[in-house]
Amino acid sequence: MSHSKCSLDLYTKFLIANHNKYSGVELSKTSSNPLAHDSVSRWLRDEDFTSKDLWLHVKDMVNKEQGYLIGDDSVLDKRFSRKNELVGRHWSGNEHRLICGIDLVNLLWTAGEECIPIDYRIYQSEEKKSKTKNEYFREMLATAKSLCFKPLYILADCWYGSVENMKFIDKQGWKFIFGAKENRQVSITKNIYVLISNLDWSKTLIQKVWLKEYGYVIAAKIVVKNGDVRYVVTNDLSLTDIDTLKNHNDHRWNIETFHRGIKQTTGIENCYSILEKSQRNHIFASFVTFLKLEYTRLHDGISWYEQKAIYARMGTRFAMSA
Repeated sequence: MSHSKCSLDLYTKFLIANHNKYSGVELSKTSSNPLAHDSVSRWLRDEDFTSKDLWLHVKDMVNKEQGYLIGDDSVLDKRFSRKNELVGRHWSGNEHRLICGIDLVNLLWTAGEECIPIDYRIYQSEEKKSKTKNEYFREMLATAKSLCFKPLYILADCWYGSVENMKFIDKQGWKFIFGAKENRQVSITKNIYVLISNLDWSKTLIQKVWLKEYGYVIAAKIVVKNGDVRYVVTNDLSLTDIDTLKNHNDHRWNIETFHRGIKQTTGIENCYSILEKSQRNHIFASFVTFLKLEYTRLHDGISWYEQKAIYARMGTRFAMSA
């Protein structure tokens, strides 16, 4: 157990109130009590937080009897920190290229409005003997099952729509709605497979098909506002209304909102240490920070960004009154 003066509560308050400098030096300068910046570095280095510890901060914010579980990954931009022990080259959906960063695989709970991360894993690539993203996804779902979650649907994009993941979710007694690549093979006539994009969609945007190596699914073609076409599949064979399916699937975007929010409000990408353990503890603290912001948003109606702005205004008023 660390005996430093820094603590998780102090550190998360600092992450909420700060806007650009997320260093131990800055925390020592702003702390109301004497605090050496080395004690912050020691705290980050010596603590041993893991994603399992996140549940203690989450359990009172979720309703395990309802809602959705959403899986996706996001890369923390570390292009200027290449000697960082956790940094690798990962594909960035925002940049549409490989960047140096830390890849997080996240599991989010929502019943509609909420953006509550309940679990995460740090993916380092198979070359570093890490599990695959899909293995981490199933591992987090297994943990959710052990915690007695009963989600309405498991939602994810096509990256997580593997047959193995589908069958794993079947075994849990759950339903899924997954994105499907346009070259996913399906069949209406036995043993005659076509690409899902080549199905006859002229008369209906939703139909029952046989998904290769899996079994029967409901497949749907969704045309979004900008004209892009996306395909989704679900093992819920009763979900035959396209509008209902789209409404369920739309909840998947909550995790994109979460990814943007945690990066913009907690300094999760801005830990100055290059040590793996310090980075891991900073990431954990950033998740706890986000949960504090989300709790206030849900209960007091104050957005994450407005909460940050309140602290900025206090500093501005102080400077203007001097």
